[in-house]
Amino acid sequence: MRESVRKGAVLVVQTTPFKKNGELDLEGLSENTRYLAEKGKGKGLVLVPTGSTGENYAILDDELKRVVKTVVDAANGKVPVIAGTGHSGTLPVIEHSKYAQEAGADGVMVVLPYYHVPDEQGLYQHYAKIAEALDIGVLIYNNPDVSKIYIKPSLMKRIVENVPGIIGIKENTVFIETLYQHLKTVGDKVPVLQGRGEWWFAATAFLGVRGYISDHANFMPERCIDLLNTGLGGNYEKLRELMKALDPYEEFVNKMCAKYGPSTTILPYPYMSSYMYIAVAKATMDMLGLCGGSMRLPLIDMKDEDKRDLEKIVFEKMGLEKVN
Repeated sequence: MRESVRKGAVLVVQTTPFKKNGELDLEGLSENTRYLAEKGKGKGLVLVPTGSTGENYAILDDELKRVVKTVVDAANGKVPVIAGTGHSGTLPVIEHSKYAQEAGADGVMVVLPYYHVPDEQGLYQHYAKIAEALDIGVLIYNNPDVSKIYIKPSLMKRIVENVPGIIGIKENTVFIETLYQHLKTVGDKVPVLQGRGEWWFAATAFLGVRGYISDHANFMPERCIDLLNTGLGGNYEKLRELMKALDPYEEFVNKMCAKYGPSTTILPYPYMSSYMYIAVAKATMDMLGLCGGSMRLPLIDMKDEDKRDLEKIVFEKMGLEKVN
């Protein structure tokens, strides 16, 4: 698994479709997964269900099991599956991760423990105990946005060098120098992936990141794979063109984030971001014939008036076509 990611990968953080009554739409999730598996087979696409974009904090333990099993079955071995199994406690992470392993996942993605702030030894033991309990790989999700803690390069080096089973790092720092330090410190041992999406991948591809995490790939996987290969290949002129083509969509997402929030965060800029991008992605999927579905509280859906504006961008400015 580590080597397949090192070659270059787009990790699709899959949305979790919910029906209007709040129930899981597993049939819709299965359809979405089959679509991605066909488009991404042999092209570096990796599926990541039950991550942040999958609203994992809003799904019950039993639902998490059903979501992971649905994705693994629908992917049918065509593309790797790395299930998000993060939690604030080590034991729940191990429990969720063991289920993902039993369901046939190729690895697990574990975000930093949130709520209480552990010391460095506790954080080291957290990942050591998780990896020790599993026969599949662990992708460290180094995201201070959702955890209020951070693994510095020195601690990351200790973890990677001493904990077997770490297959990579999803790195979410907004500080380029810190990202570069991670790449210099552990990049020769495990692949470091850009965790902040297309724009950040384009801006940091020259540093040596081996891919990126994407919500856009839920509905335009081929364009995201093209972006990956362009960045890894060092064709920066084409990379600029591909990013310019994304501008209308990115501008709309920023507009929605400003319109709907955030009004409650105490995080400093640039971490103070709205998660309205998930609602935009789900609405886009519905428009294209995939299954986006509704959001679950505490996050909310866009209003119909905004969906009408999005429709013009998706079809007229982006030139996306319906899936079926």
